[in-house]
Amino acid sequence: MKKLIYFLFILSFINGFSQTDTAQVVVPNRLNSVESIAKPYVILISADGFRYDYVKKYKPENLTNLAETGVSAQALIPSFPTITFPNHWSLITGLYPAHHGLIDNYFYDYQRKSFYAMSNKQAAEDGTWYGGTPLWSLAEQQGTLSASMMWVGSASDAGGKRPTYYYHYHEKFSPNEKVSKVIDWLKLPEDRRPHFISLYFPEVDGAGHRYGPDSQEAEQSVHLIDDAIGNLIKKVNELGLNNVNFIFVSDHGMVKVDIENPLEIPEILFDKNRFDFYNAQTLMRVVVKDPAEVKSVYKELKRNKTANYDVFLDKRFPKKLNFSAKNDRYNRIGQILLVPKAPKIFLEKGKRTSMGKHGYSPYEVPEMKAAFIAAGPAFKQNLEIGEFQNVSVYPIVTDILKLKILEPIDGTQKVAKEILKK
Repeated sequence: MKKLIYFLFILSFINGFSQTDTAQVVVPNRLNSVESIAKPYVILISADGFRYDYVKKYKPENLTNLAETGVSAQALIPSFPTITFPNHWSLITGLYPAHHGLIDNYFYDYQRKSFYAMSNKQAAEDGTWYGGTPLWSLAEQQGTLSASMMWVGSASDAGGKRPTYYYHYHEKFSPNEKVSKVIDWLKLPEDRRPHFISLYFPEVDGAGHRYGPDSQEAEQSVHLIDDAIGNLIKKVNELGLNNVNFIFVSDHGMVKVDIENPLEIPEILFDKNRFDFYNAQTLMRVVVKDPAEVKSVYKELKRNKTANYDVFLDKRFPKKLNFSAKNDRYNRIGQILLVPKAPKIFLEKGKRTSMGKHGYSPYEVPEMKAAFIAAGPAFKQNLEIGEFQNVSVYPIVTDILKLKILEPIDGTQKVAKEILKK
């Protein structure tokens, strides 16, 4: 498996965190405030790579029941680029990637003169890379304890406070082992029991990358996670807690790509004296080292491009994607962007890749859209709503937990008002 470069997305986690202790980390001397003890509970569950139509396509029993009895959206629209780390951080902060700074799974910050990589433990757990206030930090600041099961950035001090209970990232726990540890948190005494829990599952994304979204393996991974969620709901009910709310989301979808006929990277970009380029295969970001060359290089790339991709200046990137120079608060994107048209990808010569991909615009490639299902005493019942942007999950959680949002976010209260009981 490790020889399969196209499965690198998941394996990069393993390689980067292979020496990590699997023990739980507990921040000492924290207790719920008196007001927080009476609050409801929110369990935010992410199944990485769970496409918006997988429930109808693969008919997982527990998620189907959750959708039919609670609230479901036709789709959750991920932020651009539709990549794991940027979107998990958008879900947990309510900010677009260009606003919170996590613009890719791997990028270089020219002001810091250093790289961020999802597989690099030191960077991934360094809160200075992350903008915004994650939900667990917001809760902790307001006297409400939180816990996280390996959500992106949850082992960092981003926002000023880590969750009271968390784990360093590793892939040694099965889905049901993760569920058992969540239940252990909910069995704690009231003053030490977390009211906000974030839970992450990578399995569906891994299967989609390796075998494609229409494969038997993808279907099996969907049912694997569905079984774990059914087990979670069952065990929560056995605890007798009547005020637990479940929110199931994903970060992006998945589409089968053309790995037999990849796009060639323009030869000009291999001149390292003039350019740096960062190839996510479904998006290429170009940094022109001499700003005076940007316009001429853009014109040359545009003149020589094929019909299978577009070339944009950062200043003229599509507004609805919120990924232009105007949005780039951390100056990490680059001045020129090359955007393949699905199912095409950019690929360096001699390299292999995966059968399934994500990263494209969700407005151009519907397969990029994610899932949203929620149920519990805070939510209306038997309700299906239209599509909405994932940055608006944040105010849904803050409304349930009565947390005050302390800084501007990109999400709005519109969806929360539509799906929550008054």
